Amino acid sequence: MVLDSGDTAWILVSTAMVMLMIPGVGLFYGGLVRKKDVVSMIGLSFLALALVSVQWVLVGYSLSFGTDVAGFIGGLDFLGLRGIGMDTGDGTIPGLLFMAFQLVFAGITLAIITSAVAERVRIGSFVVFGLLWTTLVYDPLAHWAWGGGWAGQLGALDFAGGTVVHISSGFGALALALVIGKRIGFGNHDMEPHNIPMTMLGAALLWFGWFGFNAGSALAADGLAANAFVVTNTSAAAGALAWLFASWVKGKPSALGMVSGGIAGLVAITPAAGFVDPLSALAIGAVAAVLCYKALLFRVGKGLDESLDAWAVHGVGGLWGAVATGIFAVEAVGGYSGLLQGNVDQFVAQVIGAVAAVVYAFVATYALAKIVDATMGLRVTEDEEYVGLDISQHGEKAYA
Repeated sequence: MVLDSGDTAWILVSTAMVMLMIPGVGLFYGGLVRKKDVVSMIGLSFLALALVSVQWVLVGYSLSFGTDVAGFIGGLDFLGLRGIGMDTGDGTIPGLLFMAFQLVFAGITLAIITSAVAERVRIGSFVVFGLLWTTLVYDPLAHWAWGGGWAGQLGALDFAGGTVVHISSGFGALALALVIGKRIGFGNHDMEPHNIPMTMLGAALLWFGWFGFNAGSALAADGLAANAFVVTNTSAAAGALAWLFASWVKGKPSALGMVSGGIAGLVAITPAAGFVDPLSALAIGAVAAVLCYKALLFRVGKGLDESLDAWAVHGVGGLWGAVATGIFAVEAVGGYSGLLQGNVDQFVAQVIGAVAAVVYAFVATYALAKIVDATMGLRVTEDEEYVGLDISQHGEKAYA
């Protein structure tokens, strides 16, 4: 096909917007930890981007989008980006640009999972774990949904990463947290967020970047991108208000809860953004916020130190979003109908795809974390954790 300059310009911008979300995750998480660990927490997001940028060019893109192998993984056709150039292939944007757009999706997924290891992970161990996880968990899931794998063949829909990005990172974070264990003093000592305005700034960058994340996934500057843009904002707003009111019932209307609800709404609309209308997005976002808030309370009640709630927000929100796609899909929007329009098969496909992603992400992440922990040790020593990772791992600190 012929290159379209408008489409190309939009996906270039969208790629840059999604890249900005990665330090946005760092700021969001950085404000939630104690001040002795803020440099480490933000640094993990930058490290995730750097690791994935190299891995994706060398092998990750090929494993995700190469020729299908048994429905599970891509082949090595594009090893080292062989054959990926400036031509458009079957679309209207350069192949290199599509590769870069997918690269930043993989980068933010690894950044999200750092929630599970906040304030206690060894940097060297995270490097090894991150490379293994992206290669053996993210890449197969991306192939399942987008690269010609079994989930796509089944008919499961994932417009911009509900299963690939959010279920994988959320349920992966749950598994990783179980392996690495609780922070010292968790449940007994004060571990309140040290800088909520920093977290809110990170949330603002995420909300902004999510327009590139979802609307960019149309891969064109067209009406579908416009729909994805509108439903993204609508779901986020509904989620923010729903969490705000839910926290208000229990006491004060939490500003941190409000932005967390916004993120929950963004997560949930991600798989559905190209398939549902704005009224459906209101329901998807509001329900996501309530479900994720309940998941957070459940996590706290069980004493599980999945520190920054990637599981509660991204995992649970992504799972709901995948299922909701099968409920609310409107044929007039993306060509697919959901349960409300009488299409039971689509709903079943969504449930199968989502459950498979949950199981694979959790089990594979748990196994990888166990291997890295047994061979290298995932967490720092007790003394290093007490001093803080900013000093013990980086020799730097955020505050005098």
